[in-house]
Amino acid sequence: MKRIVIGGFIMFAGLLITLTIILAGTIFATDITGWSGKSKLWYAIWGEKQYGDEVVQSLFLGFPFSLGLVLTLVGLVILGHEYYKTFKDIEEK
Repeated sequence: MKRIVIGGFIMFAGLLITLTIILAGTIFATDITGWSGKSKLWYAIWGEKQYGDEVVQSLFLGFPFSLGLVLTLVGLVILGHEYYKTFKDIEEK
């Protein structure tokens, strides 16, 4: 039971980080006047290389975004493993 709670908190923390960055990027993307790359949201979160004296309008939150995704996946793996063990133990009884 303890590992299920720990996995849930890790997954929740990862989701909170990831979704907060997506929300911040979405709000900030409406103010970007120039960008390069795939989309305004992608550019607002990850950014691009700066060319010359060009102003880079990005939040540069790629590392925390990736960390949030990793935490979410680790939490899901912990939860999946613990639930698998729980159902396996019930099935054996």
